[in-house]
Amino acid sequence: MRDYIRRLLIAGLIALCISLLFLGGKSPKAEGVSGQTEHWIWPADGEITDTFGTRNGMHMGIDIAAELYTPIYAVDSGVVSKSYYSDTYGHVVFIKHQNDYETVYAHLHKRNVNEGDSVQQGTQIGVMGNTGDSSGVHLHFEVHQDEWTYSKENVIDPDHALGLTEVGQAVVAQSRANPGGSIETSSQALTEENTEKLLSAQENRGNHEDLLVTTHIVKPGETLWFIAQKYHLTVDTLVALNKIKENNIKVGQELVVNKINQVKHYIVAKGDTLSSISRKTGISVKEIINKNKLDSNVIHPKQVLIID
Repeated sequence: MRDYIRRLLIAGLIALCISLLFLGGKSPKAEGVSGQTEHWIWPADGEITDTFGTRNGMHMGIDIAAELYTPIYAVDSGVVSKSYYSDTYGHVVFIKHQNDYETVYAHLHKRNVNEGDSVQQGTQIGVMGNTGDSSGVHLHFEVHQDEWTYSKENVIDPDHALGLTEVGQAVVAQSRANPGGSIETSSQALTEENTEKLLSAQENRGNHEDLLVTTHIVKPGETLWFIAQKYHLTVDTLVALNKIKENNIKVGQELVVNKINQVKHYIVAKGDTLSSISRKTGISVKEIINKNKLDSNVIHPKQVLIID
């Protein structure tokens, strides 16, 4: 009897090991690419609406949503390896980069490049759309080591190339090419000079006043929706602040994005949590969340929080 039980246990362990081996073989790659993609930029302005590995592990990229016709950019220089229309990807562009990574830009409304074209970092390769198997206007972006394949065994989590993402996070296409510029997930955008001032002052005092950037200069490709998202405003609020007619804005136009002059702020440092900031400032976690309209307890280094 003991031998029978022992054999059953051994058989069960062998079966478990084999199943784990097969499961491991089907898992997408997620190697780090530190040092090889640090100079990459985000492929579009907008908001993260889905991340890698969702939908029971079948979502092999990240989704960035914005308005129809939002420009799509090459994250780095390279050569267009494919440019076509498919029932699943819709209008899609593939770019092979010099570091042997291949990036995929799917569901475009229109493609501006053809197979064999050379592109530079920041080259507009198309505009955002809702083509193929898509449920709304967005960009589906993938990263593959060496090359894209139908089975996607070379896929890499884009977080390893572009930085950690979360649903609801606003991203800016050119921000990674200009470190220290706009802060992608902050509740207020700051110039590089003012950010350094705030960080320096925070080391001495903790809280700061009157250093907020209160205007925004419209850049090519920006829309009212994008600017409103960037500053955590509604489009209606932005329109009212600037008395905009027919929702029209122009490149170079200066928009008021904040009229509050006396507000205290806290710059999130590495290792900070909402609880630790609450202890430092005397403001409850609930108040911090409400004042900054946070969707979760996740915060990021250099994020600017209103604490007054």
